[in-house]
Amino acid sequence: MINKKVANISEALQGVTDNMTLMVGGFGLSGIPENAIAELVNLGVKGLTCISNNAGVDDFGLGLLLQNRQIKKMISSYVGENDEFERQMLSGELEVELIPQGTLAERCRAAQAGIPAFYTPAGYGTEVAEGKESREFNGKMYILEHAFKADFAFVKAWKGDEAGNLIFKGTARNFNPVMCGAAKITVAEVEELVPLGELDPNQIHIPGIFVQRILKGERYEKRIEQRTVRQRS
Repeated sequence: MINKKVANISEALQGVTDNMTLMVGGFGLSGIPENAIAELVNLGVKGLTCISNNAGVDDFGLGLLLQNRQIKKMISSYVGENDEFERQMLSGELEVELIPQGTLAERCRAAQAGIPAFYTPAGYGTEVAEGKESREFNGKMYILEHAFKADFAFVKAWKGDEAGNLIFKGTARNFNPVMCGAAKITVAEVEELVPLGELDPNQIHIPGIFVQRILKGERYEKRIEQRTVRQRS
């Protein structure tokens, strides 16, 4: 079995250069690859196109890359709680492609499965459908969406083994699984990395065939994007 463990985050991101297209897992601040994002900041790569549900918040997650003007285009389904994302989008500094959330997930999954394109009813009759092929199936209109093409996918899992098999926990099981194998190189950072054979095969969500590099992440903050608590009585 191929050992896909890398020594550190620097080795994990080897080959990342300016003007690449990157998939970044997570939903809001849940299940984001914190170590990979921090290393992208350190590398200072520019002109990035990022495919992600949103861009985190102003001082965390992909928001850090936005602050440094490292991202030229965001492909997302939600602006989120990021004021800088909103400001750059409205000012025209940042190119933004907003697409339905289900379509975002399916364009990732299609790339993972090797499917070049698919038809979906989501967005038909709206700006989403502008410039896209449409077709009728069983009396209902659909638009043609293409699978994403990305250079790297960065995902976060709870546990993995040295062969790249992954188990996701809780709400981190969002966009992370469908991004695995959807790019030329998938880098997985995990909270716990175990030797091959220690994971129960029945619990594995993503097999190692979809992962090229894996490492144990460090110092996860796991911030809460919007904390809501009950008032004390």
